[in-house]
Amino acid sequence: MNSFKLSITEKLVRITIYFIISIFIATIILPFIHIIALSLNEGIDTSKGGIALWPRVFTLKNYEEVFKDPYLLNSFKISILRVIIGTPLSVFLTAMAAFALKSKILPGRKFFTLIILFTMLFSGGIIPYYILLKSLKLLNNFLVYIIPFFYSGWNTLLMRTFFSSIPKSLEDSAMIDGANYFKIFLSIYLPLSKPIISVIALFNGVTQWNDWFSGTFFVSQKSLHPLQTVLRAMLMSAEAMRKKMFITGFAALFGGRATVTSESLKMATIMIATIPIVCIYPFVQKYFVKGIMIGSIKE
Repeated sequence: MNSFKLSITEKLVRITIYFIISIFIATIILPFIHIIALSLNEGIDTSKGGIALWPRVFTLKNYEEVFKDPYLLNSFKISILRVIIGTPLSVFLTAMAAFALKSKILPGRKFFTLIILFTMLFSGGIIPYYILLKSLKLLNNFLVYIIPFFYSGWNTLLMRTFFSSIPKSLEDSAMIDGANYFKIFLSIYLPLSKPIISVIALFNGVTQWNDWFSGTFFVSQKSLHPLQTVLRAMLMSAEAMRKKMFITGFAALFGGRATVTSESLKMATIMIATIPIVCIYPFVQKYFVKGIMIGSIKE
């Protein structure tokens, strides 16, 4: 039993590790709590400073104005639509590509894998990419949020590795029973791949939700801007946000009393943009490590 007791040095090492981890967690959680406090505090009071981890003058006006603003509300809908449409399509098409690449009888299998690896290391740059999107008539088009995100080289190879860990005897048995490849893919590989599908869906969903770049550079039509593009504009220009508030009539709404300021509105928008991902992650977290690690070690 004495062999299981920790020495003083080991205890000190553990305490040090726990302390460092606690500091690291605090640097993540405390700023998040601070933003929550600012988003729930009256804007004119926030401008006085002194708000730390708890709102001084509690109000929900900041969130009310976010959902009243048609521009912000529309951008929220665009972000939700691109996640709902883009994520399932990307996961399904990535799974189909991975299923094909895992087959050793696929002609040109090594060549296709090399091409995928090449795209992970090199790219043509933003100008050729812009010209490509323009030639495909995807500029100022909602599909610019969907089609370019169909495939990811990393996700494809990750899912291919997972598929390779599934016993091929299951596929052989299904083929003997008369099943074709598409039937095998739908009936065997997809049901057995819930961990990796959850991980890929999380990766793609977070990428779709957090993407501000596409809306900023490839979409000039404001009605197609996603939430992150709008949030970036708010964070980059408080003056532009004040003008926007004037145009949408916020000043008139409050009779000249600015209970909602550009700063408090930014904090509320940040929270609205963050909460959906925070709520979804716990449901897929249990699959995360399993989905990443399975198939990484071959016997």
